[in-house]
Amino acid sequence: MSKKALLIIPPERFNEDELFQPKAELESNGIDVTIASTKTGEIIGDYEGKATAEVIFSDVSASDYDVVSVIGGSGTNDHLWENQELQDYLKQAYINKVLVTGICAGAVTVAKTGLLTGREATCYPVDIQKDQLKANKVTYVEKHVVFHDDIITGDGPDGAKEFGEALVKALS
Repeated sequence: MSKKALLIIPPERFNEDELFQPKAELESNGIDVTIASTKTGEIIGDYEGKATAEVIFSDVSASDYDVVSVIGGSGTNDHLWENQELQDYLKQAYINKVLVTGICAGAVTVAKTGLLTGREATCYPVDIQKDQLKANKVTYVEKHVVFHDDIITGDGPDGAKEFGEALVKALS
């Protein structure tokens, strides 16, 4: 049975590199990718790129996937950071042994669940994100990818391909 990934983007202003590079890496390794958000349909990225959210994340079971990843972009701060339903979803995924991951602002979303408390993670190297990690008792590390067996974080567009490769490695 093939592996499945759920990539969760904000309902507007996702980061194109952070979505498309890991998606391409996953698909080229035979992993089925579903794009989710808080709404379905076409979503415009930070740089006018387009993606189609096939499902609303809360309408699908995280345990149907091998990895759940929160993608960054300026919309992630506004729409996903404080989304309690998403935080609960990620915690449930974690309990069900689904690999929970986040890149850039998506890593902050994961940190806000408490799953990274007392651990190292990375995010985009700007104070607003690093301060959020610190506020959630997470140690910021300046690396493209921080790989734990159960959670992976990525820093942003520069590390997006490496983040995708880490997801593939974790699923193999």
